[in-house]
Amino acid sequence: MARDEVENKKEPTELNPGLEEIQKPVNFIQNIIDQDKLEGKHGGKVHTRFPPEPNGYLHIGHAKSICLNFSLAAANGGLTNLRFDDTNPSKEEVEFVDSIQEDVRWLGFDWDDRLFFASDYFEALYLYAEELIKYGKAYVCDLSAQQIKDFRGTLTEPGQESPYRERSVEENLDLFRRMRAGEFEDGSRVLRAKIDMASPNLNMRDPVLYRILRSTHHRTGDDWCIYPMYDYAHPLSDAFENITHSVCTLEFADHRPLYDWCLEALPLSAYPRKVETRPQQIEFARLNLGYTVMSKRKLRALVEEKIVNGWDDPRMPTISGLRRRGYTPEAIRDFCERIGVAKRNSTVDYALLEHCIREDLNGKAARAMVVLRPLKLVITNYPEARVEWLDTENNPENPAMGTRQIPFARTIYIEQEDFMEDPPKKFFRLRPGGEIRLKSAYIIRCEEVIKDDAGNIIELRCTYDPDSKSGGATSGRKVKGTAHWVSGSHARPATVRLYDQMFLSETPDSDEDDVDFRQKINPHSLEVLTECLVEPALAEAQPGSRFQFLRQGYFYLDPIDTRGDELVFNRIVSLRDSWAKIQKSK
Repeated sequence: MARDEVENKKEPTELNPGLEEIQKPVNFIQNIIDQDKLEGKHGGKVHTRFPPEPNGYLHIGHAKSICLNFSLAAANGGLTNLRFDDTNPSKEEVEFVDSIQEDVRWLGFDWDDRLFFASDYFEALYLYAEELIKYGKAYVCDLSAQQIKDFRGTLTEPGQESPYRERSVEENLDLFRRMRAGEFEDGSRVLRAKIDMASPNLNMRDPVLYRILRSTHHRTGDDWCIYPMYDYAHPLSDAFENITHSVCTLEFADHRPLYDWCLEALPLSAYPRKVETRPQQIEFARLNLGYTVMSKRKLRALVEEKIVNGWDDPRMPTISGLRRRGYTPEAIRDFCERIGVAKRNSTVDYALLEHCIREDLNGKAARAMVVLRPLKLVITNYPEARVEWLDTENNPENPAMGTRQIPFARTIYIEQEDFMEDPPKKFFRLRPGGEIRLKSAYIIRCEEVIKDDAGNIIELRCTYDPDSKSGGATSGRKVKGTAHWVSGSHARPATVRLYDQMFLSETPDSDEDDVDFRQKINPHSLEVLTECLVEPALAEAQPGSRFQFLRQGYFYLDPIDTRGDELVFNRIVSLRDSWAKIQKSK
């Protein structure tokens, strides 16, 4: 679609498909938008963008930005673009472009036909740079990268002007065009803005706008050997797309003067593309999540050093990792809404993210009986050939989900932890001579403990009370403990992966303790159980289904590793909700 067609497209009357009704948010950015509309700024329009660099997979911090940009626009009758700021071909890959689009769509947002790339504007960016040279606001510099750094000065001392700063317009144009033509070696020359080497903001001390870099670009191939710097390409790309509110994180606050300079250095008439309004940059606090790292560099290191099993490892804070673990887009959007939009950085408790997924799944995840560490139990007074099909609820929180039948037989399996030979006080599960209720079944009594030659418990012999059937007329006898179970002859084998937080430290990203983040990794972040038994109904479940395993947690049937009869479940989250307890104590 042509630029003008995009710009003149009617504002939508409906919200992004797949999303719940979006109400106008309450935050300082919305306040700015309200004031802009009141003053008639940007013609009353709201046009945002989500502009990732395709140099890695998106993480939960990006999810906050995605939700914010799309929701602000939707709530104000505006539009949102998806744009890839692909100005560094040495670190960018098509894989990342594809994964980012998948993540945004999975979260429930759609950019319609407004998919752009900074590389779409390479020619326009170059022409704008030539205009800067003509206006005396940019020059070609022959200093090396280290020399530029040395000349920049410090926070307390002004910088030193480059000896090439006063080249003539004609010489600068000639050199810049020859840079584009490939006459010079990588790193031998750069194009710099001519601003102020004494500025208190180091970003304004003649920043680099273009560098020579021979690297094949994922879209333009080898057409270019010079590439614009991010701080130059980003504001101009916003302007070319007629973005009104350029929402970004706080680390870019010191870059805002340069953002504005790039836009205001030339009159609108000198722009090589039609620009109706200059965008304004607004910064908000990025998401810092406890027990995670958010640095792309560190996430990339985890992947490349094979500390994790790829970008979608369920321990990773990437959106693809959370999706692979079993999180829902609804839970993540809820999380992003709960944490709100602030002007100061802070760290969000990981427990809040877990609380959001529990809340989302509690009413819609079917319950299932799964034994993670099986212990054989034989009911000696139950007929050998008899099989009963017992009714049990699919979700006690949602009666509309109905009931299902589960098979009960003489031989069953319970959790190893549900039996202790010499239990402590207040152990309300099974013990020698003790009784428990089997969920939706009968009360049983432990009569005998069978051990192997090494003294390990391998089997329990029990009796059942035929009059104690759950839901029956004579089921009123009470016992303190209830255990889940599966029928030995009907259960299906499964592999269950128990995921936990990846780091032991709440702030593994911090460098204050001089400890490398790799040394803070939780060695028990993944436990794989290969001898689990699941009730037979789960063998028919569709990959990607979510369940609550009774008394265990919420689990996700892995859609990649589940093949045929090989069932693989990922633990999404345990049942214990520390966040809810924190809130109750307030």
